[in-house]
Amino acid sequence: MDQPKNTFADFLQEKKDKKLFRIGITLFRILLLFLLVYLFLLSITLLGSAFKFFGQDFANRLIATTSNPLVGLVIGILATSIVQSSSTTTSIVVGLVGAGALSISNAIPIIMGANVGTSVTNLLVSLGQISHKAEFRRAFGAAVVHDLFNLITVLILFPIQCFTNFLGIVSQFLANAFQSMGGLNVISPIKIITSPVIQVIEKLTGRSGIIELIISLVLLFIALRYLVKVLKSLFIGRMEVFFDTVIFKNAFTSLLFGLILTALIQSSSITTSLIVPLVGAGILSLEQIFPYTLGANIGTTVTAMLASLATGNISAITVAFAHLCFNLIGVALIFPVRFIPISLAQWLADLSIKSKIYPLIYIAVIFFIFPFLVIYFMR
Repeated sequence: MDQPKNTFADFLQEKKDKKLFRIGITLFRILLLFLLVYLFLLSITLLGSAFKFFGQDFANRLIATTSNPLVGLVIGILATSIVQSSSTTTSIVVGLVGAGALSISNAIPIIMGANVGTSVTNLLVSLGQISHKAEFRRAFGAAVVHDLFNLITVLILFPIQCFTNFLGIVSQFLANAFQSMGGLNVISPIKIITSPVIQVIEKLTGRSGIIELIISLVLLFIALRYLVKVLKSLFIGRMEVFFDTVIFKNAFTSLLFGLILTALIQSSSITTSLIVPLVGAGILSLEQIFPYTLGANIGTTVTAMLASLATGNISAITVAFAHLCFNLIGVALIFPVRFIPISLAQWLADLSIKSKIYPLIYIAVIFFIFPFLVIYFMR
């Protein structure tokens, strides 16, 4: 009579042990996810830091010596691609405008170019999944759609800006209206959590840009390799429902989430790069994340705008508003015909898995070779 009781008790204990084991595994995966996300953020931040060591002086010289709008546009692309931060490029431009070394009309094309250049980070992140065809196809599509939005916006607005200076006129009007309102200094949480480690790395490497670049790329590929696996094990069938029904329920909530998150983190490169592994893992679709990237584009202008209001410098405020207006108008123009950038992104994604050389050529030509050739022949 005791045997069945013991057997049933053993069965209950075994079931309880299995449940505890599953909970333990889930908690371990969550902790591992946080660690991998931190490594990912650290690698992106370190990548920008590395480029700045051997790129910012070059970017300063580039930006300070242009008067041709087309040259200004490609300088914005090249400088931002080098320093891996549109905020850095924009800050340099604001400083030069404030000092009288650069006119507002010459600064605006550079700001447009910076918008394009900042999307190179997403593309570099997508390369971390290049060894897995299906994942890379989705990840590259998610990365390049951000770039295509910026390129299409530039193709539409740049000629109009050259002939009318409409962004300068509108932003000047807004700057005059908001000049006396004051601003707000926002501290980036990403900088807070990554700065101590980056300072240690800089000290250990002797502030060598090349060594930091190598370390950042190693961390990036390690983080991406295991981040996708952990995301799949945790989110498939669980968080997918949350993403579908809450965050990415519709275009508006997706755009708003991208805007708020980018305004808080102060880096569209990071917020849009965060979404690339999720699309690569098949958790989100290209259509779902497109509004998110548009929101990130708007969100990246918020901090600079608030900071410029705090300075009270009318030129700085004008440049900041020009950046905001460019992105707002771009969203208004492109979102109703979003099938165009999405279809182009899907086509490029399909092309990228036919040969791995295609995405590398795309990145090299758009962000480095074409800008360099224009600068070389037109300056």
